[in-house]
Amino acid sequence: AGENFEQTPLRRTFKSKVLARYPENVEWNPFDQDAVGMLCMPKGLAFKTQADSREPQFHSFIITREDGSRTFGFSLTFFEEVTSKQICSAMQTLYHMHNAEYDILHTPPTNDKDSCCSSTGDCNGTSVSKLQRFNSYDISRDTLYVSKCICLITPMSFMKACKKVLEQLHQAVTSPQPPPLPLESYIYNILYEVPLPPAGRSLKFSGVYGPIICQRPSTSELPLFDFPVKEVFELLGVENVVQLFTCALLEFQILLYSQ
Repeated sequence: AGENFEQTPLRRTFKSKVLARYPENVEWNPFDQDAVGMLCMPKGLAFKTQADSREPQFHSFIITREDGSRTFGFSLTFFEEVTSKQICSAMQTLYHMHNAEYDILHTPPTNDKDSCCSSTGDCNGTSVSKLQRFNSYDISRDTLYVSKCICLITPMSFMKACKKVLEQLHQAVTSPQPPPLPLESYIYNILYEVPLPPAGRSLKFSGVYGPIICQRPSTSELPLFDFPVKEVFELLGVENVVQLFTCALLEFQILLYSQ
């Protein structure tokens, strides 16, 4: 994805794409493949091995159009084992290329014994494997995993409900026991059979493994904000939150910068 090639191949990011979507299109919400793909995987496609942490990660995003209308996205990113031998071989090849370039760039100008020892870490002819040296990928001993994402696009920000839906769908796919009903039936249910709750009411519906509840505020209440405020305090700290609140009350411009 145009990243620095000095990074080892497992630390680089690769271009992602939308593999499938359902339904194909919605009249009131045309599907923007580039925007959804970029917002689901803002850092691109990632590869890992069994030595790396592969816990699923959840995040949300907003697509704002020219007319000011908004749609909300909720994304669960996880890692699947790469079964394609071609991709595994390609990753191995990338590491061989990276190691060769590294050696060219870091070859010492002299050939004396001290330089040899410092550059290879070995003076007895038993040098550490270059692949091990880069904490990298060896096709004969490592299992390769690639990031994948499932996402819900919604007209309102029912964050907690969408997170539970995605987590239960992912659990159904990875569980050794199949879910009570075919996976497609749960997806059809959430898209076509679960209604938007009326203003001022809550709605309870069945997920794959348990009930899911979402609540919509009435017109006389504050707008829907289904995000945990606790995380804001954990990320920014009390002093920064108070300062931000003060800036908002004084109508200062606020810029939040994050990776």
